[in-house]
Amino acid sequence: MNIAEVRLSRPLVVWTAWVVAALLLLSLVGGWWYAAAVVVSGAAVAMVPGVLPSRVARPVDSTRDLLAVAVFYLGVIALMRLAFVGFTTDRTAGLFLSFAGALLLGVVGPVIFTVWIRHGSLRDLGIRRDHLRSTLALAVLFGGVQFALTLWGYALPAPVDWVPLLAMALVVGVFESVFFRGFIQNRLEAHFGPIAGIGGAAVLYGAYHVGYGMGIKEIGFLTGLGVTYAVAFAVARNLLVLWPLLTPLGSFYAQLDNGDIHLPWASIAGFADVLVIMVAVAWIAHRHERRRSPAAAPSATAAPTASVRA
Repeated sequence: MNIAEVRLSRPLVVWTAWVVAALLLLSLVGGWWYAAAVVVSGAAVAMVPGVLPSRVARPVDSTRDLLAVAVFYLGVIALMRLAFVGFTTDRTAGLFLSFAGALLLGVVGPVIFTVWIRHGSLRDLGIRRDHLRSTLALAVLFGGVQFALTLWGYALPAPVDWVPLLAMALVVGVFESVFFRGFIQNRLEAHFGPIAGIGGAAVLYGAYHVGYGMGIKEIGFLTGLGVTYAVAFAVARNLLVLWPLLTPLGSFYAQLDNGDIHLPWASIAGFADVLVIMVAVAWIAHRHERRRSPAAAPSATAAPTASVRA
């Protein structure tokens, strides 16, 4: 390996170590203290010359992208609020339909907007197949740390009390990865740069939990966790670094530990239906991309940090 290759891999090494440290910090502090710790430490690392994650290329019409972010974001929160504060568990049919609508809006909306309206690529949402080896290595590392901190040695309850929760965590993980990382974070970074993009996406991620009826303490903690997840995504620019290991494991453990959500076996079919629709729309978008000439669908997303040219 020559000196240039070492220099190019420096951001990857630095931010990978930071993400691991931020995950380990979960076992020590919570709430706003966790958010403050990751923000301060992340800002300190970002001041080191040459370690900022690569910037996403700015599109010609970024105003329309930001408007789409705002519309989809408000729509998702409204549907979540309707589900968990309006219908609540007293009216399960309305709760699930609103919840499913929010999940689909957060995935199908960005895919349609990116591929058909903006004539972009699924790569712009972090749905990509390049650099798989390094991405999967990071996914196993981050997911392994998350698993060791939460589920290692955890005594699982009866299957009916955890299998539906796992199904929900996997589907919600797809939604959060596509919506908050691939769509919102990439668009904010393209317009404002990596620091503001990562921070803005993390704040929006934390604030969106008001739709679940969460309080300020939980939102503060999730904002800090959003910073950790945003940096992990910025390292690879691939959603596989987050899903199906890192974010679903965290969500699954949180629901198990809280013990305030009980889902029947039948809910698995509902989550499966939502996932099928998400995958189907992504597959149709992929086929649409292939029918276009390569020049007609340029990707605006930067390459993974490890392969960025100086």
